Amino acid sequence: MSGIGSVFDRNPVTWLLFAIVAFSLIRGVFRGASGSVKQLVYFLVGALVSVAAIVLSALAASAASPHLQSWLTDKGLSSPGANASALSRFGYTALTGLRDLPLLRFAILFLVIHSLIRILTGLATRIVASVVSLPFAVVPSGGPVGRTVGGALGAALGAGRALLLTAVLFAYCALFPNGPLTDYIQQSGLYREVAAQVIRPATGGLLEERLPVFARAMSGELDQLWQKRYDVIDSELPEDVALAALDVTKDKGTDEEKARALYDWVGTSIAYDDEKVRAYEEDGDWLEQDPEQTFQTRKGVCIDFSRLYASMARAAHLDVRVVTGLGYDGRGGYGSHAWNEVYIAEQQRWVSLDSTWAKTGNWFDPPGFADTHIRQGGQST
Repeated sequence: MSGIGSVFDRNPVTWLLFAIVAFSLIRGVFRGASGSVKQLVYFLVGALVSVAAIVLSALAASAASPHLQSWLTDKGLSSPGANASALSRFGYTALTGLRDLPLLRFAILFLVIHSLIRILTGLATRIVASVVSLPFAVVPSGGPVGRTVGGALGAALGAGRALLLTAVLFAYCALFPNGPLTDYIQQSGLYREVAAQVIRPATGGLLEERLPVFARAMSGELDQLWQKRYDVIDSELPEDVALAALDVTKDKGTDEEKARALYDWVGTSIAYDDEKVRAYEEDGDWLEQDPEQTFQTRKGVCIDFSRLYASMARAAHLDVRVVTGLGYDGRGGYGSHAWNEVYIAEQQRWVSLDSTWAKTGNWFDPPGFADTHIRQGGQST
């Protein structure tokens, strides 16, 4: 330890941590020995139960995740029909998200299992804490001795609470190294000392190294889930779009043939709307259009191509998704872009396609597609 001079400063984080200990000490003096013992034991038992619940929930979620994925895969989820309700479309999006996104699936299972464990252990924690602290009930609460002991126990309880807060602040700094509060937190001498002497050694890099990696991966999966919103937005498919999709694919026997036929149709029938791009880049005006408008006007930008393709593919009973991210601009850089992924059942895989670029070459599942398209949130399964 570096001494009190290095940890006592004017930083509000330092004062907050000291205030937590001081408040608990004062409460301990007023409670006396027996009351403070009960509070401290309850805190310790609760902390142990919380850690055990987290570990058990993580293990159970990890074990259950592949079974849930297999079950959802075996269900053979099919895209709702053209006239399906928004609720049906939302349910399909949620279930396919659980099926395709492993970290999301783990997180949902963890939250459900952890909630159940905490409900079951809540009453047990109170009972155990009361039983453990029962022998200390004979210690007098009043008097100088009782209140001194109570103050000491209260200070210990406050130190535990301050330690938990320090761990939370440490996790925040690990997750947001450039966050608005990170520099301010790290200027606290007491925080730095506790983090260096207690939190970092105790967690062994779990909070500082693995938590940010998990958070970035989870953020990527949430981006992928967010992209599924078009399943809900475009759930009501106009009859003319559906009929066109069925006509284009009427002689196609496989998913790949249907998917490629729709790619060819959208890529050749829809013109790129340069005026829409100009209005957005120069005037900030963005014209949101649905697949019906793209189909009727026969023009749009990349997101319009992609949404129309997805709607027509769903009408042809294909599993499809709109993907957003960055596309190579041909000048050494990347710009915002959208394309599609469609599931080919006979090959049991998702293939990428870009109908917006169809006039420039073959962009239906070509080699090196990922070299020119960077999907938002990383690669999907």
